[in-house]
Amino acid sequence: MGDRNPEVDSWLDRYENPMKPAVKRTRDILVGADPRITETIKWSTPTFVYRGNLASFQPRARQFVSILFHLGASIPGEHPILQGGGDTARYARLADLEEVERERPALEAVVRAWCDSRDASGG
Repeated sequence: MGDRNPEVDSWLDRYENPMKPAVKRTRDILVGADPRITETIKWSTPTFVYRGNLASFQPRARQFVSILFHLGASIPGEHPILQGGGDTARYARLADLEEVERERPALEAVVRAWCDSRDASGG
């Protein structure tokens, strides 16, 4: 598993939300998907980074895990987990811990595609 940032640990300790177990597991998956990924607190929420901002949790969502992929439209490959039709961002919404586990391969694929594309472009 990738490096964990103590600031993110502290944020999660204080996070009061019924989706907290699913958010914590999603964090584990994103950080563990590729050793190049790091995490920080940005915009008052955990943000996952490699040569730019990959994704941030949307902490106010209370009925699902919501992850904003800041430049999701530019991540190469087909990633059905990413929703949205704008020119830049995409998002993923996961209903519960079971869906987080089921979508783990898709989340890992998005992280790896991001990291590989950033390396290829000199990100």
